[in-house]
Formats: sequence, C-alpha cells, structure tokens
Amino acid sequence: MKLNYKRTILVGFAFFLISAFWQAYDATIPVILTNKFGMSQTWSGIIMALDNVLAVFMLPMFGALSDKCNTKYGKRTPFITIGTIIAAVALVGLSLVDTAQLKNISDVAAIDDPAALTVIYDAQANVELQTPEGQEFILSEKFSKEAFTAIKCKVTNAETGKAVTNPDYTNYVAPARQAYVAQKTAENSTELVLFVALLLVVLISMATFRSPAVALMPDVTVKPLRSKANAVINLMGTAGGIIVLVLGMVFATSAVQNAMMSYTVYYGVIAGIMIGALAIFLLTVREKKWSQQMYDDSIKYGIEEEAKDTGAKRGLTSAEKKSLIFILLSIALWYFGYNAVTSKYSVYATNILAKDYNTTMLLAQAAAIVAYLPAGMVASKIGRKKTIMGGVVMLTSAFTVAAFMRSSSPTWLMNVIFVLAGIGWATINVNSFPMVVEMCSGSDIGKYTGYYYTASMAAQIATPVLSGFLMDHIAETVLFPYAAVFAGLAFVTMACVKHGDAKPDAKKELAALDVDD
Repeated sequence: MKLNYKRTILVGFAFFLISAFWQAYDATIPVILTNKFGMSQTWSGIIMALDNVLAVFMLPMFGALSDKCNTKYGKRTPFITIGTIIAAVALVGLSLVDTAQLKNISDVAAIDDPAALTVIYDAQANVELQTPEGQEFILSEKFSKEAFTAIKCKVTNAETGKAVTNPDYTNYVAPARQAYVAQKTAENSTELVLFVALLLVVLISMATFRSPAVALMPDVTVKPLRSKANAVINLMGTAGGIIVLVLGMVFATSAVQNAMMSYTVYYGVIAGIMIGALAIFLLTVREKKWSQQMYDDSIKYGIEEEAKDTGAKRGLTSAEKKSLIFILLSIALWYFGYNAVTSKYSVYATNILAKDYNTTMLLAQAAAIVAYLPAGMVASKIGRKKTIMGGVVMLTSAFTVAAFMRSSSPTWLMNVIFVLAGIGWATINVNSFPMVVEMCSGSDIGKYTGYYYTASMAAQIATPVLSGFLMDHIAETVLFPYAAVFAGLAFVTMACVKHGDAKPDAKKELAALDVDD
C-alpha cells in the first residue's frame, strides 16, 4: 500500500487555508494596530501573542471535543466548516472596522500629503516622542514646520539612483503620526473596541478547528505512512503561505507608502481563498468513508488490534507515557531554540552581522520545502526517531556554527548554515507529530494533536521573552548559543523516547503489498 497522495492533498486543503490565514494575519495585524490605532509595540505584541495563549488550552480542548463528535459528515469536518466560515466572515468584518478607523484619522492618513503632515506637526511639535530605536526627541527641536512637511516617504539614493525609504520619515514622521493617531483613538475608542472584539472572534474560531484539521490526516492514513502524509500536509500549508505572500506583493502591503492603506479588498481576497479551499475540501473529502477504510486496513495488516466500531480505547502503558512526556518535552525544547532564532534574527542580522536577513530566511524556508518529502521517505526507511535525531543534530550544528559568525564572516557561510537549519527543521517537523499520534488509539487522535500543539505553542510564547531578556541583559550575541543549547537538550530528551515509530512488521506488510490504494 502506497500513500494516496491525491487523498492526502485534498485533506491538506484544511491546513492550506489555515496557513493562508496566519500568513495574512501575522503580516498585517501588527501594522494596523500600530499605524491606525497608535498602539505601542508592547501592546501590539501582547495582542499578537493572544493566539498562542489561546492555543495552549483551546487546541487540546477542541481536539478532544472533535474526538467525541459523531456526525454523518465525520468528527472533524463540522469543526473545520463552522470555524472557517466564522473566521472568514470576521476577517471581512475586521477590514470594515479598519476602514472606519481610517475615516477617523483621515486628516493624517495620506502619505506624503503636506496638509496631513501639517496637522501632525501642529499636534506633536512640542510633545516628547521616541524613534523606533527608542531615542527621545521633540519634533520642533529637529525640524521647522516647513522642513517637516517637506519630508517625503521615498527619496532617491545618490549612488544607485533607486528610490529608498527616507530615514527621516521612518524616524520622525512615523512616530509623530503614531502618537497623533493614539490620541485620536483615545478620544474615540469605538473602532478599537470593535476591532479587538472581532480579533478575538477570529482567533477563537481559528483555534476551534486547527487541531481537528491536523488530526484528520492521521484519521485517514495508516500509521506507517503518516510521516510521508505529514510532509504533504506541510507542503499544502506552505503553498497557502506562499500564495498569500504573492498577494502581499501584488497589493504591496509591505510598502512604506501603503502603511495607511485600506485592507478591505485584500482581506476580502484572503477570506475568498479560505472559503474556496473549504469548498474544495467539502466537495472532495469523505471523512467517514476514508476513516473507516484506514481502520479496516489497519486491522488487515495488523497495525491495530481492534476495529473502531467496537468502542475499544487502549490506554498507554507506563513506558509509553514516559515516551510521550519525553517527546512533548523535546518538541518544546526545539521550538525554544528554533523560534528564538526566527523571531530575533532580523534584529541580530542588523546589529551583529550587518547583513540582509531576508535572503537568509528565505533560503531556510526554501530548504525546508525541498526537504519535506525526503524527510518523510527517510523516516519510512530508518524510523522516525533516528530521522528526527539527525534533524536535531543538523539544527544544533547550524546554531553552534552561527554563534561564531560576525560582520566580517562571509555571507555565503551564513546562508549555508540556514539551509542546514531549514533541512533539519523540516526533518524534525515532518516526523514529530506522527510520533505523538502513533501512541494513541484512533479515538484520541484529536486530543493528542492538542498535546502536540500545547507543547509547541507554550514554547513559542515563552522563548521570545526569555531570549529577548538574555539579549538585553547579557549581549545580543547570546541568541545562537541560546538556540544551540535548547536544540542540544532536545537531542538528549529524544534519546529517551522509546515509542512512536511505526511497527516494523506493519512496515513489511505494507512494503510487500506496494500498490496504490
């Protein structure tokens, strides 16, 4: 029996729409909060952390609830359907509130408009402000009104002849506008309250179906093939993120001159992509039928001992519980290391390496994409644990070497290091989730999916704070040693995992059959 790639791709549309949403959300919501509501980076960061905080307890809860759900459409499909529709509608609602707030600040919303800059200057000329770097200044001490209102968002670089962002605009106009917008928002906070309320609706609705959506893959895939299937699911998620990245380029959402743009059309397109992916999912996926086929095959090839309709529910042995604890601890540890780098590398590259970080991060993502399918195939040959530990070695090695890199180091070497890290991360990511759900019975897949996300999300909440604290109080160069230590600890805990690989006998049976289903 070979993996049914077509079926896995169709199931992956649920993860596709999830990834598309988060790509758009993470790219635009912080900009809206700071530019249009005048929030500080601290408060914006707190709101942006809400999804991880909610995920810690909501993902296991809704994963377990979906395990107990029994409808004619299956266990997971109702959660995916309802959650997606509510999230898409609320996303459109966010865009309407965003537009309403733009009207409230229309007197300063036009970029490069002298009249708008005059309003900002008159309101903030004698107010103490801060540059993005935290340096305090008073506008009237830096510029006359005429000089300030003449600042343009883009200027021409004398050497290259290309248009670049004016540093005076970034350092003085943007903070002055943000301070003015914060005052306007404080005077009339209706739109802010509505925006945050809708944001909570969006986050809760997304949290209700993430675990069910991810749990669907093991629901319809026999255990020995789940690493390969998870590679396909990850590729589907990546495809969703890439499509939204391309849309961001089309709408120029990251352009400085569009810092005050309306997101109505953009969010409408994102919502349309989510609903379109859901439509494909609903028209093609037959959850109950495919799930039953998976269980029948599992019984046939000796992978499971009881059919699911017997109501049997196998508990974990003490050894399996120990393995589960160690693998969840491993997940948390490598997320501590990896997420610290991804969340802080832009600052590190700028301040320590004096290098462009975009290309390096892009290469890491590209390497991960290329490695997804091979990582699943390697695991099917040598086992998931060995494959993951190989990935952890790659990740630890990459972070250790990166710790010695400085501005004088060759750029190509840092790019190679991040390619290695990307391959290592893909190798880990593809196989860790199947190891967690390998140990549970079919009736608990949603709950164990929630356990997986609890471990990863808890780490993603804590590590930016902890790594940032150490970078502030020791030195910014602590970032990569920090990441290497946590990745190394993950190797130790993974060595203690004794369960979670597919049964060797089942692998032989499946390999012997070796036909498409």
